[in-house]
Amino acid sequence: MAAAFVIGIDLGTTNSVLAYAALHEERANVTVLPIPQLTAPQTIEARPVLPSFLYLATDTEATAGVFRMPWNNEATIATGTLARSLSAEAPDRTVAAAKSWLCHSRVDRRQPILPWQAPDSVPKISPVLVARRYLEHLIAAWHQAFPDHAFAEQSVVLTVPASFDAAARELTREAALAAGFPDSFRLLEEPQAATYAWLDTVGDRWRQLLKVGDRMLICDIGGGTTDLTLVEVAEEQGELVLNRAATGNHLLVGGDNMDLALAHHVAGLFSDKGVTLDPWQSVSLWHQCRHAKETLLSGAGPETHTISIPGRGSRLIGGLVSVTVDRHQATELLLQGFFPDVPITDRPRRTSGSGFRELGLPWETDTAITRHLASFLQQSSGLTAPRCVLFNGGVFRGAALRNRLLSQLQLWFPQQPPLPVEGDEDLDFSVARGACFYGWSREHGGVRIRGGAPRSYYVGIETAGLAVPGAGRPLKALCVVPQGMEEGTEAEVPSGDIGLVVGEPARFRFFSSSTRKADHPGTEVQRWSAEELQETDSLETTLPADTDSEDGWVPVHFFSRITELGVLELWCVQETTGKRWKLEFGIRDPAS
Repeated sequence: MAAAFVIGIDLGTTNSVLAYAALHEERANVTVLPIPQLTAPQTIEARPVLPSFLYLATDTEATAGVFRMPWNNEATIATGTLARSLSAEAPDRTVAAAKSWLCHSRVDRRQPILPWQAPDSVPKISPVLVARRYLEHLIAAWHQAFPDHAFAEQSVVLTVPASFDAAARELTREAALAAGFPDSFRLLEEPQAATYAWLDTVGDRWRQLLKVGDRMLICDIGGGTTDLTLVEVAEEQGELVLNRAATGNHLLVGGDNMDLALAHHVAGLFSDKGVTLDPWQSVSLWHQCRHAKETLLSGAGPETHTISIPGRGSRLIGGLVSVTVDRHQATELLLQGFFPDVPITDRPRRTSGSGFRELGLPWETDTAITRHLASFLQQSSGLTAPRCVLFNGGVFRGAALRNRLLSQLQLWFPQQPPLPVEGDEDLDFSVARGACFYGWSREHGGVRIRGGAPRSYYVGIETAGLAVPGAGRPLKALCVVPQGMEEGTEAEVPSGDIGLVVGEPARFRFFSSSTRKADHPGTEVQRWSAEELQETDSLETTLPADTDSEDGWVPVHFFSRITELGVLELWCVQETTGKRWKLEFGIRDPAS
């Protein structure tokens, strides 16, 4: 059955949104779907966003059915508004920022590890399963609104951060398919989705607003990540086209860091009143500061905001202790900590102050987003100024933060100061709306942003040499997919014969780079910095044995292909016999 609707979903770190449009209409009429959710125990209301929070019920709450939904009688979890409210009261039973955990390669994201560091008495859930639960909630909301149009039969686009590596994209896809997505659904980078939302708003006027050679900077700062992307205007056969020119590295810094910084400041205010917060109260404070930040930094925000913490000491049990946060102080704290004025030659600081570090999310050591932006622009465009800036992400609801970043760009490029793009601001729904418009445009032949693979991909090749006890042999990286390689294309990878381990377990290591734009299939990288190449999840498997191989090694050369679904097929071919072994690695970079 042909799809009747295109559905765009923003699976956000802080909020998730679903937008849809009828495919049969000649113009994309994109609508945001209200999401039924618990706003209080046994109270269901429809809201335009589903807060990306999950609460794990106690046995008593589950038995009483206080979190029951029309499509879920188990009532062992709550997702959405109520879960966000409970995060301040019961942080040890609440999962937040699960999307950030999806891209944390140093933990097993399929294992139940969240809430992180919760006591053993609290049940745990995996980051992949949390993402699946959010998506299941959105699908259930769709079926309530459109019972005659099964979700799995529609054209679906799901967004991911541009900074998500191959493994994080694969895990996102795994969660989506388990939730009930159609096999044919597509992934789209969030900055591209925001650009499509802008294109939907301005229509064909974008061709008058931009000219050949112009570059648009998409600065997307969400709850957990910062994504930086450049889209360039080119000309083909007399028509203006849009190409993704550059994508920044994974930056785990965003609104969550700002909430924590504000919480640290507020904890000092409590300390001034003689109140020392314990770990439970500190986590509760972090969640409350999220709301305080959004309230104080809004355009018509109040001059002060009161934060209250449940008492834990002998004199405070059952009571509250409160402090007042000043709007001006909060704004200056966040501007200086995250958007300081820096020269464009500045670079992020990568070292921390201690040789030991608690395991957890790998937040950026340097929180100065302006410093990360300077590095990105230097690496991707040198001193070429972006023509305009498209802001996206909930952080930019604060006008002061938008103005500071724009001011920094204009100080860097005074001869051609970048300007914000024309069009309506829509920081809450633009990613979902843009994903929907992208899906609609694919069906109706509208404008598309092209770019292929946003990164180059490499396999690790162990070099030959004398073995040294306790030390591995040096590794070199062989480029198998160049940046910009389109889905549905293939490439021969020139190299000498390389030994392939067959018939026994082996670990195959993969790397990616967003900065080595000139590399082509067959380029060998002997040495590299952590900024140049980043290792993605390795692949451990046993390839079928070869009866002609006596030592478990087979000489092969490589042939790479990216399927239409974004899977990297690395074929290992033995030239003398024609035998072939296939390694699949789901880079699943969004379709252009």
